Amino acid sequence: MASHDYSRLPPDTPLSPDELREALDVKTRECEGLRAELEETNRGVLALYAELDIQAEQLRQATELKSRFLAYMSHEFRTPIVAIQSITRLLIDRVDGPLTTEQERQVMFVRETAAEFADMVNDLLDLAKLEAGRVDVSPAWFDMVALFDTLRGMFKPVLTNPEVSLIFEEPHEVPTLYSDDRKLSQILRNFISNALKFTPRGEVRVSARLVGEGEVMFSVKDTGIGIPAAMHGAVFQDFIQIDSPLQRRLRGSGLGLALSKRLAEVLGGRVGFESEVDVGSRFYVTLPLTYPAAPAAGAAKA
Repeated sequence: MASHDYSRLPPDTPLSPDELREALDVKTRECEGLRAELEETNRGVLALYAELDIQAEQLRQATELKSRFLAYMSHEFRTPIVAIQSITRLLIDRVDGPLTTEQERQVMFVRETAAEFADMVNDLLDLAKLEAGRVDVSPAWFDMVALFDTLRGMFKPVLTNPEVSLIFEEPHEVPTLYSDDRKLSQILRNFISNALKFTPRGEVRVSARLVGEGEVMFSVKDTGIGIPAAMHGAVFQDFIQIDSPLQRRLRGSGLGLALSKRLAEVLGGRVGFESEVDVGSRFYVTLPLTYPAAPAAGAAKA
């Protein structure tokens, strides 16, 4: 008997018993086909989930191995770096006798290279800790004036270019913060170091001001070489360095800004910048006045 498409018949069309049985058989076969398709789809979805779980586990293991490698490498590099720095310090201090002008120049070159290498190792170690989620935040109440005084003292010995001034504006009307001042200091040190490095003449100005609801913005503005617009999207990525004559002459890891971005996020804040070639740049970090779960100000200072 030929099969009929009963779905096209009006709902009130009378059917014979044979036609009813045929219609029921058709519906049964359709349901079985749909069930088979659903089972096949479910098997595909389960297989996809299993594959995603495997890939997620492989990615987790790869990330852990990378973080462990960076941590081990950084730790192992520190010992020879410290040894090199100690030896160059002894030579510069003439502990074992006088140096010729050329010898002093060469020792100073080794000393500066070792310092750059130490900074790179420290950045790698910090990044490894951040990626592994092993960075501890130690918030406490601190004052902006004290922070700026500390930074001013840190950079005083490295201000060797008489054509560049490092200016710290007084942080008027900025209350005490409850955050991790060491991590904030690390962010600002990276911003200031870059600004001094790429500012042949003019000034680097550091400031802090209240913005929005319960936030403070720290800015480092320079009159340096600036960053091309084509590079703006990559500035805070790992190992990114701006191609310029100054960059080719001055070495670096390309990790400082990426590290600053992640540290700011750990503190509940964000980073940003503005830059124009041959005009200068302004890098800033915005943080909440109080790190999450901060105690009451009065209780903290009592």
